[in-house]
Amino acid sequence: MGKILKAVFVIIGALIGAGFASGQEIYIFFYQYGIKGIFGIIISSILLGFVTYKVLYICRQNEIKNYKGFLKELIKQERKLEIFNTIINIFILITFYIMIAGFGAYFEQQFEIYSLVGSSILAITCYFVFLKNVSGLIKVSQYIVPFLIASLFIIGINIIDLKNIFEVSNYVSNNTSWKWILNSVLYGSYNTILLIPVLITIIKFANKKKSQYIISILTAIFIIVLSLIVYFILTRVDVNIGNLEMPAVYVASQISPIFKYIYGFIILSSILTTSISLGTSLLENIAHNNKKYKQYAILICISSIVVSNIGFSHLVNLLYPIFGYIGLFQIIKISFIY
Repeated sequence: MGKILKAVFVIIGALIGAGFASGQEIYIFFYQYGIKGIFGIIISSILLGFVTYKVLYICRQNEIKNYKGFLKELIKQERKLEIFNTIINIFILITFYIMIAGFGAYFEQQFEIYSLVGSSILAITCYFVFLKNVSGLIKVSQYIVPFLIASLFIIGINIIDLKNIFEVSNYVSNNTSWKWILNSVLYGSYNTILLIPVLITIIKFANKKKSQYIISILTAIFIIVLSLIVYFILTRVDVNIGNLEMPAVYVASQISPIFKYIYGFIILSSILTTSISLGTSLLENIAHNNKKYKQYAILICISSIVVSNIGFSHLVNLLYPIFGYIGLFQIIKISFIY
């Protein structure tokens, strides 16, 4: 069971990044659709659990060691494989940039410290963890993610207003279209792009079919519960939520200074674990030797500081939905081929 939990913590650490913990992702993909967003959370979480199982199964059956090897099972033409692999690498890199920007945005919103300072701190931290390769990713997730999950539960229990939960039907969105379903699928699909490379790195913890089932089910359950906690925290926002970079952090700050710092730990920890997951996955996929690994690590960390100036919420709003459509391709191929 210990290996299973290690695997689940790595997966959760990869998925719960700046966009999730800050409330931006939950707002964009679910909350703005009112009560329908709750059903959307369930749909996307089940989708992520399904993909988790299928990827672990495919990797174990075919003894896949890296992401490019996984893509070879989905795409048979070499040219198309190289193009898609490049697109995925770009997505992972951009999402890494978003994590760096989110770290800086937190420091600027909460402490009025220039965002570039926070972004630089995380970029430097990531570089030193990258030097430990996959072992660094597993160790960070093993120790930080359990505290991250526990902290989110604690903050949720103390902040969520039960009255709002029971009156959830009062904030149904005026948007009656089917877009909430599309957004639910897109949320799950874009997350699979960064999830699959991470799953490949932890395949040694899922060497049996039973463990693959358990890991997949636990992943879906954790994502549903944690997403709902953030969702209901957003019901406490008393200003125009669209103007906030990190709405969940805003709520915590308004309730109590203690909650502000607890949520600060949640934000910073989630950003750290996701950044390390993304960076490690990218480096494992593009670097073919230790020298190249270190060179690329320096390059992506320095460039992330520069790109972080674009702004956190702008990056999330613009790029995540676009890459959601790319993720759909993988889900369709995985579902019907295997």
